[in-house]
Formats: sequence, structure tokens, C-alpha cells
Amino acid sequence: MSRVLVLLLDGVGLGSDDPDHNPFAAAHLPTLEALLDGRRLLASSAPHQGERASLLAVDVCLDVDGTPQSATGQATILTGRNIPAVIGGHYGPKPNQAISEILLENNLFIEVTRRGGSAALLNAYPPRYFQSIHSGRRLYSAIPLAVTIAGLDLMTAEDLQANLALSADFTGVGWVAQPGLPPVPVYTPEEAGIRLAHLSLKYHLSWFDFWPTDYAGHRGTLAQAVTLLESFDAVLGGLVKAWGSRQDLIVLISDHGNLEDLAHRGHTLNPVPAILIGPKEIRRHFASGLDDLTSFAPAVLRAIFGPDSL
Repeated sequence: MSRVLVLLLDGVGLGSDDPDHNPFAAAHLPTLEALLDGRRLLASSAPHQGERASLLAVDVCLDVDGTPQSATGQATILTGRNIPAVIGGHYGPKPNQAISEILLENNLFIEVTRRGGSAALLNAYPPRYFQSIHSGRRLYSAIPLAVTIAGLDLMTAEDLQANLALSADFTGVGWVAQPGLPPVPVYTPEEAGIRLAHLSLKYHLSWFDFWPTDYAGHRGTLAQAVTLLESFDAVLGGLVKAWGSRQDLIVLISDHGNLEDLAHRGHTLNPVPAILIGPKEIRRHFASGLDDLTSFAPAVLRAIFGPDSL
């Protein structure tokens, strides 16, 4: 079995070459640009098949009217089903009962473990997150809900301290800046990327949910978004460097657009990028038929268990 590392970049679409409103057009992102053979992460750059990476534009509207939302987008990624069509519209940010029941039936974490593989969400959550969940003041988003439904544990502060997980910003800087949280290691962005590569060796499906991109799209300034993306690019640089010539796959995907258009504060109808990093033949098989979010889960299963596994 091969390994797949999924980086969900929440709220990232493919936008125009507009440095005044699109931080992907304004930021200095040397790792991404090197992977894409000098191209920036813009709508005009997709599709692209290079020596090290592939870029596809993936539809998130799914022939359903309205603006794509997190819960239905993430649930579609996790199940391979057109969740907005099933429940009658795009919905979010957190799953409602209908989405939760669909995730309970099956999702990628259930399916990978059912087939004998191992899987983990590598985000560490602070103690107050679990307190809020248990008290009912907070609901799981689709990804941690899918993980817990599969019987897998969410990572904790203790896992972060033991170098078994990473904080939401990868580096731990945001974690230690919050009063009252347990002390944890702090990494440079490149060190965090190297750590992520090492952690992914433990599982057939590793997943990291990078939600600060969506938060920046809703509330951040262009300068803040640029800083965030440049830090992420450095993480990606460490990850790719440590990944080397592994016969495994790194996949960057998103649930909907947002950050690529700061001219208006909300989700967009833009397609999202699927960036595939790894051996060309594995990328080719993964990309086959990857036109919209319903194709993502089957592609992950093919990559892990082989092309005849579905």
C-alpha cells in the first residue's frame, strides 16, 4: 500500500492575477512556484503537469445553486458523494444532522481502516476545544467528526508535546501565544514541514486541516494573508525537501474558494486547486477523472490500495 498525505487548505480557490485582491498573486511563494515550473497558484495556471507536481482546477459547485460551504464541501471530499445535491443545497460551516448521518454511513477514515490501512488527523487540539465539544457549546466540523466516527482519536496537547502532531499553524507559534494553554514545541516553518513528512510515514492516510486560510479570507487584510501564505510556503518547502523521492503522494485540496478574492468577504464560486506532488505515474492515476470534489475520495483510495481496489 502507498501513503497519501492530504493537506486541506480551507477556503482556497483559483483566482485572477490581481495582486491588489488576490494574495496568491501578491505573495512570494518560491516553493509553490518551483513545483509548478514558475507558475503561480492562479486560475490561468491550471491544468498543469510538471516533473514534480500537477495542478488541476476542481469544481466545487457540483451543479447545485448557491455558494459552496465548508460542511457540504468537506463531506463531499470525505465521501465521494455529491452532498449538496443529496441534502438539497450547500450548507455550513458545521455539519447538520443530515450531513452527520451521511458521514456516519461511510467516509475516507472509515474506509481506509476497514480495508486494513491506518489513518490519522495530524492536527492537535487544545484542552478547551474538547471541553467545548463535550459541553455542547461547540460542534465538530466535518473532518474531526469523520475521524471520531471512524473510531480514531483526535490529537491532543500531549500528542503535540510528544511530537506526534502539529498545531493549527504548523509551527506552534499561535498555540504558545494563547494564555492558559500547555507548553508545546515551537518549530520554524521549514522544521514543521520536515516534521509533517516524518509523521506521515506512520499512516497510510495522513490528513492536516489548515483552516487559517479560510479565516484570513473572511477577516484578514491582504498583508496578513500574504504573510500567512509565505509561512505556509516555507512549511511546504520543508515538507517537499524531507519527502524526497518517496513513492507516495502529497495532495493539496480545498473545500471552496474564499482567500483568492479579498475584494468581497465571502465564499466564491471559483474552482479550487488540487496540487499533486509525487511520482508522475501516481499523479497521473490520481488525476484521472478528478473534475469535481466527488472524485477525490475514490482517487485517494486508488492511490493507497491500488487502481483495482474500488
